[in-house]
Amino acid sequence: MESKILKLLGRADYTPSNVPELLKCLGLRPNQQQELQHALAGLVKRGEILRTKGNRYIQSREADLVPGVIQITRGGKGFVQPDEAGIGEIVIEERHTATAMHGDRVLVRRDVRARGLRKPEPELTAGHVVRILERKRSQFVGTLQRTRQLLHVTPDDPRLPSVIMVSEPRDVGRKANIGDKVVVEILQWESKETPPEGEVIEVLGAPDAEGVDMLSVLRHYDLPLHFPKSVLQEANTIAKSRPDNQPAADECAGRVDCRAHHVVTIDPDDAKDFDDAICIKREGRDQWRLWVHIADVSHYVRPGSPLDVEALKRGNSTYLVDRVIPMLPEALSNELCSLKPDIDRLTKCVEFLLAHDGRVLGTKFYSAVIRSKRRFTYREAFAVLQREAEGEIERMLHHAHEMAQRIRHLRFKNGSLDLDFPENKIRLDERGRVLRIERIENDVSHQLIEEFMLLANEAVAARLMQTDRPAVYRIHEPPKEKRLVEYRDEVLSHRVPCGNLSHRPEVQRLLAKLGAIPIGAALKIGFLKSLMRARYAVEPLGHYGLAKKKYTHFTSPIRRYADLVVHRALFDKTHMQHGEARQIADHISTTERNSSDAERDSKEVKLYAFLNAQLSAKKPHPYAALVTDVRNFGFFVDVPDIGLSGLVPLSAIKDDFFTFDPARNQLHGRRSQRVIRLGDRLTVHIHKVDSYKKQVDFTLAEAPRSAKPASRSRGKSKNRQTRR
Repeated sequence: MESKILKLLGRADYTPSNVPELLKCLGLRPNQQQELQHALAGLVKRGEILRTKGNRYIQSREADLVPGVIQITRGGKGFVQPDEAGIGEIVIEERHTATAMHGDRVLVRRDVRARGLRKPEPELTAGHVVRILERKRSQFVGTLQRTRQLLHVTPDDPRLPSVIMVSEPRDVGRKANIGDKVVVEILQWESKETPPEGEVIEVLGAPDAEGVDMLSVLRHYDLPLHFPKSVLQEANTIAKSRPDNQPAADECAGRVDCRAHHVVTIDPDDAKDFDDAICIKREGRDQWRLWVHIADVSHYVRPGSPLDVEALKRGNSTYLVDRVIPMLPEALSNELCSLKPDIDRLTKCVEFLLAHDGRVLGTKFYSAVIRSKRRFTYREAFAVLQREAEGEIERMLHHAHEMAQRIRHLRFKNGSLDLDFPENKIRLDERGRVLRIERIENDVSHQLIEEFMLLANEAVAARLMQTDRPAVYRIHEPPKEKRLVEYRDEVLSHRVPCGNLSHRPEVQRLLAKLGAIPIGAALKIGFLKSLMRARYAVEPLGHYGLAKKKYTHFTSPIRRYADLVVHRALFDKTHMQHGEARQIADHISTTERNSSDAERDSKEVKLYAFLNAQLSAKKPHPYAALVTDVRNFGFFVDVPDIGLSGLVPLSAIKDDFFTFDPARNQLHGRRSQRVIRLGDRLTVHIHKVDSYKKQVDFTLAEAPRSAKPASRSRGKSKNRQTRR
C-alpha cells in the first residue's frame, strides 16, 4: 500500500488529494479506507509525505522538507543526515533546532536561495527543524538541584536543554537528595522558549559515590547491564550441545578443512573475543596465497532468534573504560565463536591469490574449519618481527608482514589517506581510579592485521555488488567542498603550501607534508574535523578515507551486527528485502554513534575525576601539549598523554600579559617576549575542570626535568576497525 501511495504522489500529474480522492486514484474499495489511512499515517510519521491544509497529501520533498536523523554538537549546532540517499548533510543552526534533541528523527525544511546568473559558491545546505517525527529517547541522567522552591535537573549532556523542571521525586526506591545523580524522563516540551517538564524515575546516588560515575554513563546511553533470560538460555543451550566446546563432526562436514594450516590470531593483551585469523603461504615463484578467516557467528545466530533480535538491538559491542557491553553472550563471544588456539572453530574464509607486489589476482569465498596454531598479542607479534624468525609459524608471520607492507604501499599509491593518530588506553586500579594512561601506537604488528582485514572487506563488497544482493555497506562520503575550501584557507594562513583539496593527490601531499613540520599535527586535526562521519548504508557509495569504491564490514561479526548481516548476504540462500536492509543500516549507524559517545564519556568521567584529584592535592602534573588554535582570549591545546583538548585562557597566565596579533595569528608576551603560535609544543598543567560542560582549562607550566611521558603499549584498540 505504501509503495503505491508514494508512486502516485510522485507522478508529475499528481495534484494534492484528500483520502476519498486517493481512494479513487488508487483504485481502492470503500472498505479499504481504514487501511489507506493507516498507511498514510505511517508515511506522515516517517516524514516521507506531508498532510497540508484541507487534509491533502503531498510528498515532503515538494515543500523542500526532508526527513532524517539529527546529530547535535556540544555547541548546540545540528547536522541532519537525510533518510534518502544522495541528499547531503543539512546544517541546522542552534536557533533553528526547535525542540529537537540529539538522535531524534526530524523533518527539516531546506533553505533554498536564488542563485541568479552568477556561478554558485560551494556552501553547506542549511535548514531548520519544522517537526519532531520520533524521539530517539526520553530518559536522561543529570544532577538534581533546587532554585528557590523549584526543583530541576541539570542534564550531564551539554547537548540537552540546560534544565528540566521536575516535581518532588516519589516512589523511586530511595530518597533523593539535592546534588544526587538521577534519571529523569521528559514528559513534555512544547517550545524552545520554555524548559521541558519531566519526572525523576531513578536515583543513582551522590556523584562522588563509588560506581555512580559509570552507572550514570550506562543509564544515559541506555546500555544494558544484562542479557534477557531467553537470550542467555539460547546461548547456553548452543554451548552445552557441544560438550568439548568444539563444533560437532557433522557441522564440519562440507567445509574446507584448513586445520593443518599455520593459522594464527593477533589481538590486544586483554582481548577475549578473537574473531579474525590469518595464514599465508608461498604459491610458486612470485605468488602468495592468503587465507583470512573470520568467526562464523552466522552458523550459531539464526535470523529472528532471541540471540539475533538482541544482537540487532545492541548493534555492536561497546567498549567502556572499565567493562565491555558485548553484542553476544560470553558463551558465544568469548568461547564457541572465539578463534582460540588448539581448538576447532568454524569460519567464513576469503582466500586470496596475491602477486608478489601485493596485487590481488583471485579470490574465493567459502565456509571453513580451522585450528589456530598460536595466539599472538600485538606486543608479542611486534617482538617477533623485530628479530630473526624461529620456526615455521614465526617465518610465516614475517612473510605476512612483508606482504602486508606491500599491500599497504599499493593502498596509499591508490589514494588512501593516512588519518591515523595514536590512541590512549586508560588502565584503572581495583577501585576504578585511573592508574596509568598508555599510548597505543599503530606499529607494523597492527598494520599486518589491518591491511589483510581491509583487503577482505573490499573483496566481499565487490562480490556482493556483483550478485546485487541486498546488504549493508560501510560508507565514508567525501567532505563538503566548502569545508575543504575553508580548511585550505586555514592551512595557507600558516604559510603551508596547499593545492586544490578536491583532488585526492593534493590531500595526500598535504598530509605527508604535515607529518614533517612542527604545526603538522595541529593542522591534521583540523582536516579530520572537516570530514564526514563513516556510517552504514544499503548503497555502496565507497569509502573516501580508504579510497575504496567497494567497501563493507565483514571481519568482526562477534562485535558488529553489520558484519553478521554481510555474512548472511554473502553465504545464505535466502536474502533479506531491500527495505529491511535499509532499516538495519540506519539502526546500526545510530547504535555505533551511541557506543562511540558512551566510550568517550566513560573515559572522560574517569579522567575528570583523575584531574580534579590533581587540583585538590595541589600537585599539578606537567603535560606536553600541542597548540591547535590561537585566539585573542587564549589558545587551544591538544594533550596527547591524557587524550584531551582544552583552552589555555590568557586570564590563567598570571606572570605575563599576552597580546594577539591577528595578521600573524599569534600571541606575544609583553614581559617575556614569548611568542605562541599554531603548532608550538609546550608544557601545561590543569587549571580548571568543568565536568558539566565537559571542558578542561589548562595553564602554562615549566616541565620539570624529571617529567616522564606516558607509558607506551602496543595493544590494539578494538575501536579502530569499528570506526572504519
